[in-house]
Amino acid sequence: MQIKLNAIVGAAVVLLAGAASAQDAVVKIGHVAPTSGGIAHLGKDNENGAKMAIDELNAKGVTIGGKKVKLELLAEDDAGDPKQGTAVAQKLVDSKVNGVVGHLNSGTSIPASKVYSDAGIPQISPSATNPKYTRQGFKTTFRVVADDVHLGGTLGRYAVKELKGKVIAVIDDRTAYGQGVAEEFSKAVKASGGAIAEQQFTTDKATDFTAILTQIKAKKPDIVFYGGMDAVAGPMLRQMKQLGITAKMMGGDGICSGELPKLAAGAMADGQVICAEAGGVEGSQKAGMDKFREDFKKKFNADVQIYSPYVYDAVNVMVAAMVKAGSADPKVYLPVLAKTDGYKGVTGNISFDEKGDVKNGALTLYTYKGEKREQIAVVR
Repeated sequence: MQIKLNAIVGAAVVLLAGAASAQDAVVKIGHVAPTSGGIAHLGKDNENGAKMAIDELNAKGVTIGGKKVKLELLAEDDAGDPKQGTAVAQKLVDSKVNGVVGHLNSGTSIPASKVYSDAGIPQISPSATNPKYTRQGFKTTFRVVADDVHLGGTLGRYAVKELKGKVIAVIDDRTAYGQGVAEEFSKAVKASGGAIAEQQFTTDKATDFTAILTQIKAKKPDIVFYGGMDAVAGPMLRQMKQLGITAKMMGGDGICSGELPKLAAGAMADGQVICAEAGGVEGSQKAGMDKFREDFKKKFNADVQIYSPYVYDAVNVMVAAMVKAGSADPKVYLPVLAKTDGYKGVTGNISFDEKGDVKNGALTLYTYKGEKREQIAVVR
């Protein structure tokens, strides 16, 4: 009896040892976005894009260097604050993440990028558009969307050439993103033969715009460009209506969300807002994006806001580089990631240039009819 018991215990020990040795290695991917504060809905949208990619990759099974791995998402909240952004960046470095997707804002992505660069950890932003982000000389810094030169420039040309804007006012929130996109918009307006009639500033926390809008109203504008995020643009549209300003509002991807009509609380007229998203697909690639939106809705019971498809692609591009390199060690797969060329994502084909910028980045122009966002055109 004792011999049989010993045999059973011995067999169990062997099975447990086998299970332990067969346990998948863990690859940690960090994600950072503002999941608290005024644009938490955009931050959660990003985080869900990362979760979707990780869940799908784990379900399919990922093998790196001949060993099956389990991907683990380490999600952090930077609240859109640069100081908090660098703090969570250091936290992820200390947690020995293999790579980072994020941050959402340029104002947090830029200072955090130095932390990741110093640690040699690759970072792909799905949404930071300020040109400075990839122009600091860091080898670890990448993005999968077009930058503000393209974003603001396209909107500026569109304002003059297509909308025939005569009196154009510009407001920005003084953040790295808002100021950057507004400056590029203004440059393009002037280069296209237009002029900026009024320039005003606010903050990304402001709620009362009466003073600056009153000054703008005196100029009788036909276009008001806002460089900032939808959490401020919505209330601004309400106050524009209250003051009788019927000008079109233009803005970058920060205002181009599914949430903007709700934030404006009925103050938007059909076609009044024209915005641009840094990305976009057309033709045969549109089917892949449509499927992503359907799958996202089923998984999270929420519509895509703006950036989740780009987060999804960023995670997949990073993991594809690890697989191709045969290693999740940042110093081994980083050179492979930098040479990414023609990766077929839901947001289009992804290739990086020598700075880490996406090549041939697309831009999609939208307007709103009621609460529905409608595509105007895809521009490259």
